[in-house]
Amino acid sequence: MFTIFRGGQSGAWRVTRFVPVKGATLVRTPALSTVSSSSIALPIMPALTSWRLAGVASHVRYTERPEKDQLVAVQAKLGRPEATCAALIPIKKSAAWWELTQEERRQIFEDKSQHIAASMKYLPAIARQLYHSRDLGEPFDFLTWFEYEPAQAEAFEELVGMLRATEEWNYVDREMDIRVERERLDAA
Repeated sequence: MFTIFRGGQSGAWRVTRFVPVKGATLVRTPALSTVSSSSIALPIMPALTSWRLAGVASHVRYTERPEKDQLVAVQAKLGRPEATCAALIPIKKSAAWWELTQEERRQIFEDKSQHIAASMKYLPAIARQLYHSRDLGEPFDFLTWFEYEPAQAEAFEELVGMLRATEEWNYVDREMDIRVERERLDAA
């Protein structure tokens, strides 16, 4: 199943911040929509003011069994009604990253950067899902999606800042930071 993020004129999520962190930007749009689909077919005539990014949730990589078990035990599901804030952070890693072996990438990802260990304190308040895009020929390698309550906005900024300060982020060639909000789904 593919997950498709589309920036356009309408969508369930209203764009509140649109920042090119590194590399080429995307076209700024007022809204973001997400859809799950069995295909990633493009429309016949794509809109000039929109974009679409596709990815697939895959098996967890660079993670050892105890880490995976710990993540599964504490992570929240996406789609919680109170999680009205979200962030889409597409990332493209450098050729140097992909030239490393799986073991070398794991060493940078966790042993040096503490990506999993340092992020654990933000769960379950911040739900997250990683979508892989590199093997689909997409412009980004990963689409990272986070959902959280407005009260967790400061914690989310801390999490993102911490991750961007790691050795792993030296291998990022392109990154966008798109923040969005939606109305509470259970509001009366």
